[in-house]
Amino acid sequence: MEIIVPIRQVPDVALNIRVNEGKVVEDGVSFVISSWDETAIEGALQMTEELGGEVTLLGIGPERVSEALRKGLAMGAHKAIHVLYEEGQTDSFGYAKIMAKVMEGRNYDLILTGKQAQDTDAGLTASMLAEFLDLPQVTNIIRFSDLAVDGMTLYRKGDHGTEVIGIKLPAVVTVNDSLNEPRLASMRGIMMAKKKPMETLSPSDLGMGAEELGLQGSMTEVLKFEKPESRKEGERFEGDETETVPMAIQKLVSEAKLAV
Repeated sequence: MEIIVPIRQVPDVALNIRVNEGKVVEDGVSFVISSWDETAIEGALQMTEELGGEVTLLGIGPERVSEALRKGLAMGAHKAIHVLYEEGQTDSFGYAKIMAKVMEGRNYDLILTGKQAQDTDAGLTASMLAEFLDLPQVTNIIRFSDLAVDGMTLYRKGDHGTEVIGIKLPAVVTVNDSLNEPRLASMRGIMMAKKKPMETLSPSDLGMGAEELGLQGSMTEVLKFEKPESRKEGERFEGDETETVPMAIQKLVSEAKLAV
């Protein structure tokens, strides 16, 4: 089974993100693979371990994206494609168009990726990619079974419970981070990753002009980033519950405007 896993490198959301004049300050920021995409890498590796085949990673962005790709290779992926691209303001639509260009003429059975990225949380790119490639898609899967080279059964986290869907390949599938626990890269894996092939492409290599890139190739525009207001310190009520419960309710009604 040949699986392509698009990944996105994002700021480490566990650290403090600074905003200055409507822009995210990248100085001193650590960048990591989006956690949902790490889950997708692990899922792809498990599939190829069962059926054979290769996992190819796809990353789009500046030079630093190669670090994320090398980490995925250290986890066990077989090769990588890096579209070297100074992103500017590219939205989900723009990224999906670039990915669709990369897929042209390539052999793959499955495109497997995270259901959304940790920085934008948009969750749109994979679905748009499926439309551009005219492929079936299933999003937000939490388990897969009946794995075969031409199809599988997917368990999807839906709005009203788990949905069970059979799908024929090739297809686009996105994963929920509850699908698995991504493996850690071993020292041997890190050393081997340095020797694994990484293909570097530019948008011009894909036949894409300026009108398809950045804001011109996007459907939306980010006007500015704003840091959320700091959360106010909570208030503690001490004493007997017959006294504290009415006090808490009064606060909820008078300050939080909660209807009771």
